[in-house]
Amino acid sequence: MKRLPKQVILLSLISLFTDMASEMLYPITPIFLTSVLGASMAVVGMIEGLAEVTAGLLKGYFGVLSDKLGKRSIFVVFGYALSAISKPLPGVFPNTLAVLFSRITDRIGKGVRTAPRDALLASYAENNTGAVFGFHRAMDTLGAVIGPLLALLMLNFFKFNYQIIFIIAFIPSLIAVLFTFLIKDKKLEKSLQLKTNLPAFWKSSPSQYKTLFILITIFSLVNSSDVFLILKSKNISGSDTLAIAGYIFYNIVYAASSYPLGILSDKIGKKKVFIIGLLIFSVVYFGFASLTSFVFIWILFAFYGIYASSTEGVLKAWVSDLVPDQNRGSAIGLITMSSSIAVMLGSILAGYLWDIFGSHVPFYLSSAVSLLVAVLLYRFSKSKS
Repeated sequence: MKRLPKQVILLSLISLFTDMASEMLYPITPIFLTSVLGASMAVVGMIEGLAEVTAGLLKGYFGVLSDKLGKRSIFVVFGYALSAISKPLPGVFPNTLAVLFSRITDRIGKGVRTAPRDALLASYAENNTGAVFGFHRAMDTLGAVIGPLLALLMLNFFKFNYQIIFIIAFIPSLIAVLFTFLIKDKKLEKSLQLKTNLPAFWKSSPSQYKTLFILITIFSLVNSSDVFLILKSKNISGSDTLAIAGYIFYNIVYAASSYPLGILSDKIGKKKVFIIGLLIFSVVYFGFASLTSFVFIWILFAFYGIYASSTEGVLKAWVSDLVPDQNRGSAIGLITMSSSIAVMLGSILAGYLWDIFGSHVPFYLSSAVSLLVAVLLYRFSKSKS
């Protein structure tokens, strides 16, 4: 197993602290919206959807821009800084508009940094993209374990004062921003830098990439925000604490399995690992729709962690293997842009279906479509990566 470069470790530490802050807020935000501010499920879905589409649209643009400039680090610094300053806003201004503004500003930062950062990660890989992205996802998700644990502790210590948690979340975000100043670009030769735009990149991109792009976009339409899993867990358990604890358990499994599954994807192929992840997703969402015991929900959260580690980093590693270094910002940016827009539509649809027909309908729909995408990906994708 190859030693991971220093820059990969630094980028992973940045993600750890940022996700620590973000995940302090992610599981409590839907509860804060519905229980404290009185927002409906449709409003929760709209906020999450708008936040995701904002990030998605920017990922494509800044991915291309980083390819054109041949520089990634400046986008990393600015993106993480923007997300950091958005964290405390709902704590200072406790209303639905402040939550919306905070989420969108945070996602703008994510949109600025994601594709350049992932292209930078891939540039430091040496035929081990699965391991590189797997390690990054593991550290990122470790932050997602620590964050909700801190949120639970603070909820009890501050007697469910949600506002103060939004303010405290700024601290780990600031630590992450300080680390970004240590990030260095791996320079491209000017002759290799991208000289075209996103439509032209799409036209010249490999057919395997196009197939993957289309199928991931379809899947993303039913891959709605994880806040719906948290709220479903709360409905089943009747407890905010148990719902957040289930989400923490999911992230523990996610963090623990990301690096090993990344290494496995380097050995047996990204496509195989990714398809297994989609099949697990289908089973998990079917279970959330059907089961009513919180014991089973914990089991489903564990499998959901394996799904995430089989797909999140693996997809980016797969894309990085399909395109050359000078095009990776565009390739990753385009596929994440499309999937984010689809997640927005899916989140709004899931919230609407939940309000009108009950929670089981959006979960059954997600289960069926993800199974279909897994079958299509197995049949039509010719990738050997």
